Amino acid sequence: MPLSGRSLPRRIAARGTAVAGGVAIVLVAGLAAVPAVHASPPAAGALLWAPCGDPAKPGAECATLPVPVDWARPDGPRLDLAVARRQATDPGARVGSMVFGPGGPGDSGVEMVAGRIGRFSPEVRRRFDIVSFDPRGVGASGAVTCSGDLLAARPSPELTSQADFEATVAYNERLRADCRARTGPVFGHLGTAQTVRDLDALRAALGERKLTFHGSSYGTLLGARYAETYPRRVRATVLESVMDHSVPTAREFLRAQAVAAEDSFREFVKWCGGNADCALHGRDVRAVWRDLLARAGRGELEDPARPGSPVSPSDLVNRTAFRKFYGADHAGLATAVAKMDASEPLPASPTSVASLHPATPVFCSDWHLPVRDHREYASLVAMMNRTAPDLPHLLPIHMVAACLGAPTADPQRRLDVRAAPPILLSHARHDPATGYPWAVSVARQLGRGGVLLTYEGHGHGSVTRGPCMRDAVDRYLTDLMVPPRGTRCPAVP
Repeated sequence: MPLSGRSLPRRIAARGTAVAGGVAIVLVAGLAAVPAVHASPPAAGALLWAPCGDPAKPGAECATLPVPVDWARPDGPRLDLAVARRQATDPGARVGSMVFGPGGPGDSGVEMVAGRIGRFSPEVRRRFDIVSFDPRGVGASGAVTCSGDLLAARPSPELTSQADFEATVAYNERLRADCRARTGPVFGHLGTAQTVRDLDALRAALGERKLTFHGSSYGTLLGARYAETYPRRVRATVLESVMDHSVPTAREFLRAQAVAAEDSFREFVKWCGGNADCALHGRDVRAVWRDLLARAGRGELEDPARPGSPVSPSDLVNRTAFRKFYGADHAGLATAVAKMDASEPLPASPTSVASLHPATPVFCSDWHLPVRDHREYASLVAMMNRTAPDLPHLLPIHMVAACLGAPTADPQRRLDVRAAPPILLSHARHDPATGYPWAVSVARQLGRGGVLLTYEGHGHGSVTRGPCMRDAVDRYLTDLMVPPRGTRCPAVP
């Protein structure tokens, strides 16, 4: 049961609840006009479902949904979106379809439905057809394709001079031109505003009058923008591990990311200090970690995934530590750190720069994070290192470097959601990637329509973290019962 909450759960009115403009962390002068509702063309017939084709993953069905490459030109070139579903396990209790918005950017919703259906609770699987898709530019939906050699040759994000800065901007321009040529026209139409229209076309093709949606991490941008664009077409929306798309500058974006990551590292250190199961229990965890960072910087630390090859400081931070924080796997991280600490040093050698995910242009389309010159870039790196001293080289600074000079289709702004039913935000108190203040900010932007459900534990993802979280989300999705405001659920092992 919830730990707190001052009122009984309330049922969402079937016709939706009017939402007043709220006051967020930054005061807004006046209210913007209600966003225009864009009409989506009727679906081009029912989706033609067929088995996805992987005998190791039976039960998943796949289809394609043709949509315009550019929704401003609905009669122009088309793009086939890859879609997958698993039908409700209890057809007699079926509520409808629930569409899952994948994270990343770059995660495949088709792969989620086909191979990781355990991501969803048994009750949601019983009552809903679980549907997801590869967003445009990802997976089988016109994936961004770039030269492997050019991706591997990207400059180090550790820029040491104005010449390095200018070389990175020039490299980014060459890479964008290469990716555009290999990917085709969809490359210029990757922003979330286009994907919102894709989502509404999918709703129509599924035969749903109103959308039931669950977005995770990057998928929360899609869910929030859909509710803003089509408020009266929303049945229920869960935003899990919430991204705040109102953060205006690179400095604020990077500071928020550094604060969240460092908080998770501190929680890991605290856990090791009080848990005899930690492989580093009784040792100075920070000292061991900093020694590994120093060894990685000299090229002397072996990469466990590639025996005989050195691991870079960036990969040590982002692959070894950060990935474990996503699943709140403190024991696994402690074991990995202890094994690396005990390994024999390699002969000093240079470490390579990991190539970025090809879906990086999707991020650049949604985030306007300009940096004027090397001096400003260096100040951002210094700020991050002060904020997260245990985790230098965090991935967000790599993303900012990769977007230098890139055009932005859908830059950050505050939400203006009106006339939508209540939206449920699900967030862990100690989330390494999307810090808890982001969820608080988005809930405030949603005004009376935003209901924040807090998990008092760790990790990136929270809807199935124990019966309190799972039951609250299940009741909302199936019966439209909103948990009391201020509901907090206890951490579970």
